[in-house]
Amino acid sequence: MESKDLDKVRIDRWLWAVRVFKTRGEAAEACKGGKVEIGGENVKPSRSVQVGETIEVNKDGVLREFKVTGLLLKRVGAKVAVNFVEDLTPPERLEIRRETLAQAILKRESGAGRPTKRERRDIDRLFGD
Repeated sequence: MESKDLDKVRIDRWLWAVRVFKTRGEAAEACKGGKVEIGGENVKPSRSVQVGETIEVNKDGVLREFKVTGLLLKRVGAKVAVNFVEDLTPPERLEIRRETLAQAILKRESGAGRPTKRERRDIDRLFGD
């Protein structure tokens, strides 16, 4: 169902449908935990979202901003989802998250031994090798 057929959709369902969160439960928990705001006010998972609204989501320590360009009821593919959401997050905020992630990958406890295969892949991905 596209925005033509819908007049309202729950915020938790929309965040899940446009792939901001992996599960609808995660989206609902973020709303309950005060990590989702519309118009500067925390929202409950049941709040309806409308086209044109700006949503602020604090996820993984980064405040991300999204503009609703269409309404969805069901989760769609990533290529289709970009038609229903506009990411307004400044690149500087995303860069901060990338740097934090890089520090977490590179930090190793003394005496932890060699990196595991998974850790090596993360390091290679980080440096683009």
